[in-house]
Parts: sequence; structure tokens; C-alpha cells
Amino acid sequence: MRNRIIKDQIKDRSEKDTGRIIVLTGARQTGKTTLARKVFGDYTYISIEDPVLRSTYSAMNAGQWKSLYPRAILDEVQKEPSLIESIKSVYDQWEEPRYVLLGSSQLLLLQKVKESLAGRVSIYEIFPLTLPELSTHSWTDEVKKSFFTRLLTEDDLPEILPSWLLDQEMPKKQSAWDHYNKYGGYPALCNDNLTEEERHSWLNNYVHTYLERDVRDLANFRDLEPFIKLQKLLATNTSTLFNASESARRIGLNSKTAQRYLQYFEMSYQLFMLPAWAGNLNKRLSKMNKIHFMDYGVLQAVLQKRGRMTGNEFESALVTEMYKQIKNYQIRAEMFHLRTHDGKEVDLLIEQEDGFYAFEIKQSEKIDISDARHLRGLESLLNKPLKKSFILSADPRTQLFHDGNVIAVHFTMFLG
Repeated sequence: MRNRIIKDQIKDRSEKDTGRIIVLTGARQTGKTTLARKVFGDYTYISIEDPVLRSTYSAMNAGQWKSLYPRAILDEVQKEPSLIESIKSVYDQWEEPRYVLLGSSQLLLLQKVKESLAGRVSIYEIFPLTLPELSTHSWTDEVKKSFFTRLLTEDDLPEILPSWLLDQEMPKKQSAWDHYNKYGGYPALCNDNLTEEERHSWLNNYVHTYLERDVRDLANFRDLEPFIKLQKLLATNTSTLFNASESARRIGLNSKTAQRYLQYFEMSYQLFMLPAWAGNLNKRLSKMNKIHFMDYGVLQAVLQKRGRMTGNEFESALVTEMYKQIKNYQIRAEMFHLRTHDGKEVDLLIEQEDGFYAFEIKQSEKIDISDARHLRGLESLLNKPLKKSFILSADPRTQLFHDGNVIAVHFTMFLG
């Protein structure tokens, strides 16, 4: 069992007035149920999956909920949206009851939550495990803050070791990365009793279940084949610019349909779109979004591949890792990529209130100053200070370029 960054956050929130209703949402199998039952062990667990029991719960009024289930976890609550109205009614009449709502479909769950529970609910997104979480082995193990999250939350630049090889946590961080590099970050795959083949079989079944259940929850597809083709196209092109018209043409769809399908992938947490930064209207900057598949294990299953990551897959793995850590710690930051029309490209730009951090991502085991070329002069394009730039790679050495404004560092030392 791996510990979760968000565990203490939701426990603390549940003890406040603002935590009387908590929603945990995210992709299927990210550990929402396990987490909720661990944190809220004294709550009654109710699954809405069973259609027979579902009708019983939907027939209950607010008084019955308050009397029979004053503290409850409602799993797959999007299967019966009317229950959200019942919980709202309990909230409005009594202060003592507490509820945790779980759902794996972002669209169906959050749309109803926002309509009915506006101002009454705390929403948390549960993602596949981060590298620091993969480094734990029990609920009591500390999830240590990565250099990256400290960078975004502390006033001073954290100390950087001159080499990854000097990091005392190196074996643990490397083990976490090795696991992710093979299977991705879904908690079920951390079971040490599973063989490699059983883990890959789990991933294949996950993709099948996603198509047969989650996708059909989102839309009434008569034919899944075009959707599956787009899924494979997006996985193949992770970490590239998304052109709806070109993607639609390649799989025989119109552009509007391809865009709608893309939204389904986002709503079900299979990928996210990294927007282009265009904050300086005086500069000619690309406005196309980049695709990033959320989990490398799922990507492998979609493409029926194993083995070494491509450069684009490596970039997506690191960008999504930073995305998950920002979300888990609820850090106030926005993520972009940047590309000019004359060829300057920055893989990741993170904007905070007081400035930017820029990132180049290289799979190479040997980095030199030429790898920093797109970071040089970047500040002239931005409308806030460029606080620091980083090159994340597999080179064990920590190096400084351009008068120390660019730091090259091993990616697991930075993110683990």
C-alpha cells in the first residue's frame, strides 16, 4: 500500500465546516475508494453500483439519510444523480452529518455537483501515484516533498546536490521511477505479488473497461471504432501539438467530432491538454495546445507496446508528474508550453504570481550547454520575471549554464 499526499488534507478538511461534503473524483482505479475508506473508517460505505440497492437509496428522504446514515461514503454517486439532491437537503437542514461522494466520471459527477452543491462542497481530484508516493510502502510512510514542490512553495531556492549519485534517497527514488517506467502509477499495480504479465494484463483490462464503461457513461456511442482510433492516435502523438482538423482527417471524422472526443478523454482523466502561453500579444507565439497522456502504463496498453520510452513519452511522463504534484498540493500555479513562430520552444512554463519557471526535458544521459539554447533570452518574451530555468534529464551531474540562470539536474532527484 502506498501513502497519498492528499490523505491528511481531506481528513483535516472533513473536520471543518467547509468539509461537511467532500467529493473525490478522478479516473477509474486511482484509489478513491481505498483512500476514502482508510481516512473515513467510521463512515458507512455505500456503493451505488448495484441497481437494486440504488433504487432503495434514491427513495430515501433527507430525514432518513440523517437518521440512518449521518456519516457515509457514497461510491459511484454519478450513477444516481438524484442522491446529490438528497445530500444537499441534509446539508441545508442539519450541521452534524458528513458525506464523502466518490465518482470516476468527471463530466457526470462534477456537472451535477456544481449545479446542486455550489458553495457546499470541497472537491479533490485523485490521480495515479506520483513518484514520491510510489516511494512509500505503507499509509504511515511519510510522502516527502520533492525538490520541485519545494521550489514552488518555499521562498528560497532549495539546496541542489552536485550529483544525483550523492542523493541519499537515490535508491528509493530510482526504484519508484523503474516501477513507473514499466507500469505507470495506478495503485493496484504496486501489489508485490503480481507478476509482470499480470500487471500488463491488468492494464489491458483497464483500457477495455474504460472503453466499455466510462466512455459509454460519457456519451451514447453507436460505434466506438473512431473513438478507439483517436485514442491510439493521441497516445502515439503524446507531447505534440494537437491539430483537430489534421487528427480528424487521419481517422475519418469531422473536426468538431474529433474535438468533442478529445474532451471526453480529458473529462475521464486519460490525458490533459497543456495550453500554449500567449501572454505577450506583441510576440508571435503559437496558440496550439499540447497533448499529454496522463499515465505511461495506460499509454503502453493502448499502443500494445513495452520497453524504452520515446523522447516524447519521457517528456509527457515528466510533465504529467509535475501536473499531478501541483494538483495534489493545491499549489497556485499555471502550466503552459511556449513556442514561437521562428522555432524557439520551451517544453514547460510554470507561472506563479511573482514569475515563471521554465523547463527543458531531455532523455539524454549527457547534457551540455547546447541543450539550454531555447532557454537563453526567454525572459524577453515574458511579461513577468523568469525566476529560474531547468533542464531535466538522465545526466547524473548537476550543471549550471548561462551564469547560473539555467540549472541542469537529474529528473528523479528533482521530482522524486
